[in-house]
Amino acid sequence: MTERTLSSELRAQVGMRVRIAGWLHHRRRLSRVTFVLVRDRAGIAQVVAEDPEAVAAVDGLLDETVLEVEGEVVASEQAPGGAELHAPRFRVLTEPAAPPPIELHRPALKEQLPTRLDHAPVALRHPRERAKLAVSAASMAGFRAALDGLGFVEIQTPKIVRSATETGANLFTVDYFGRPAYLAQSPQLYKQTMVGVFERVFEVGPAFRAEPHDTARHLAEYVSLDAELGFVENHETVMAVAREAVAGMASSVRERAAEAVALLEVELPEVPAAIPVVDFPEALALAGANAKEPDLAPAHERALGEWARREHGSDFLFVVGYPMEKRPFYTHPDPDRPALSRSFDLLFRGLELATGGQRLHRYEDYLAALAASGQSAEPFEAYLEAFRHGMPPHGGFAIGLERWTAQLVGARNLRETTLFPRDLHRLSP
Repeated sequence: MTERTLSSELRAQVGMRVRIAGWLHHRRRLSRVTFVLVRDRAGIAQVVAEDPEAVAAVDGLLDETVLEVEGEVVASEQAPGGAELHAPRFRVLTEPAAPPPIELHRPALKEQLPTRLDHAPVALRHPRERAKLAVSAASMAGFRAALDGLGFVEIQTPKIVRSATETGANLFTVDYFGRPAYLAQSPQLYKQTMVGVFERVFEVGPAFRAEPHDTARHLAEYVSLDAELGFVENHETVMAVAREAVAGMASSVRERAAEAVALLEVELPEVPAAIPVVDFPEALALAGANAKEPDLAPAHERALGEWARREHGSDFLFVVGYPMEKRPFYTHPDPDRPALSRSFDLLFRGLELATGGQRLHRYEDYLAALAASGQSAEPFEAYLEAFRHGMPPHGGFAIGLERWTAQLVGARNLRETTLFPRDLHRLSP
């Protein structure tokens, strides 16, 4: 059998007879010719059927029929990729049981987001929807490559845990062989523990938050890109690594998802060598917020994003020194301003993308921090053991993959860039 050729390879095989395979994306019949578009993983190929037998072979086929086509490659500037198949022979591999519920042949889907999510197994086949996922995949590859290059070790930590990772976030409870357990809010406690093993670790994995948010920027399950490193000077050491991670993600999208970037008309950011930094109290003033606010609201983040672009020409901005009251118990306070923390948020085009900072590293400090937050040390015994036996000054950060992808491609809702999203209302598909 002739080796299968992908749609993207046709231009290099003009004059040859090849075999392609994919889904019937669309069919357009004119008086003397039928144009058949076949979609595969690399794009869309155009097949020109003029012979009555070939035309009859595709008449009546439903969109999304899986088929093979043998034909002669002919150069054509009007065809996708600059080449098309002539004198085709069709072979049906799978006939759909029903017409697709989504009109995939349109340049952009006309269906509303709830309908697209209800029929995600089909909707995700659309080139633009698939392109968003290609950007996401390239971003993960870039994150991994950047941290590999900095001597980090990739780990995978448990997602069923005994106790909460962070205060203030609701938990999903599970029955663990008759005992209560929880879905992990983050790999935070484990990645800190592993600093005592490898010094530098990262993880790409799911995180779960049972917060009853019903907004365009929150999900109950999301992909978290986490990193933790030891022997830091302070939170600025961590910020430097976060900058490298984001730069690696942007570079990977540029290199690995070039076609998706072009299709979606993505404006890729230039990550400054030194991302602008603003202190939290100053950030409140710049955003026009009340000076007593303990956190930034989405409107404040947008205002700061506009300020960073206007004043620094940067899509990115670090906000440092958040109040300790809004940070988890393991956060290191600023020695000169104990009410403020050695932590940061990284904003990307006016949206909180990453949170991080320096952690506590002395055992006695953890006991005091847990007591101050009204928590017992007993559920954290395994975690605290690492600190009981010596841990270096360390810190880390976490990037929300869906937020990064949505902001990068200009999606108005995280669900547009999430594979089968989970939220307050959706548990399938």
